[in-house]
Amino acid sequence: MSLNENTPAEKEALVNRLVEFISSVGIDVREGLTGEVTFVPGLDIQKGVLVFDRSKLSYPGDLLHEAGHIAVTTAAERKSLHGNVTDGMPEKQGEEFAAMLWSYAACIKLGISPAVVFHPNGYKGDSLWLLDNYSNNVFIGLPLITWMGMTTKDEFPVMKKWLRD
Repeated sequence: MSLNENTPAEKEALVNRLVEFISSVGIDVREGLTGEVTFVPGLDIQKGVLVFDRSKLSYPGDLLHEAGHIAVTTAAERKSLHGNVTDGMPEKQGEEFAAMLWSYAACIKLGISPAVVFHPNGYKGDSLWLLDNYSNNVFIGLPLITWMGMTTKDEFPVMKKWLRD
């Protein structure tokens, strides 16, 4: 699938494909109301469930990134995730890199451009830098998701498992 999401039908098809993938790896995802203000427009994490509002979702790829946060959280903690999962939790800041690599691996698995996730309006202006690193096999955070048992240094971006134990 290309990055082309110029028409509502193309965006809809991409959202559906991403939701199907996220669900298939064991992450609870549902369509519903997210409230007026969320960290990522149209997305919220509520008790470990990824909730999305199609009418407010600006970038379909954001679904993968937020799913990545859920995926790299321990199974014991997953159901307690809410809202911006790293806000006010410095011990979770490293998981941002893990969530980015998880979403990159998901793009590769799905055969879609990583630019779907790493769009110009995300990542505090560093999306091009991240895409450049990934295209040159520079994977910041790889030791972390390797330590989590989700992949190996030699196999990435192929994942051994999509959810952390």
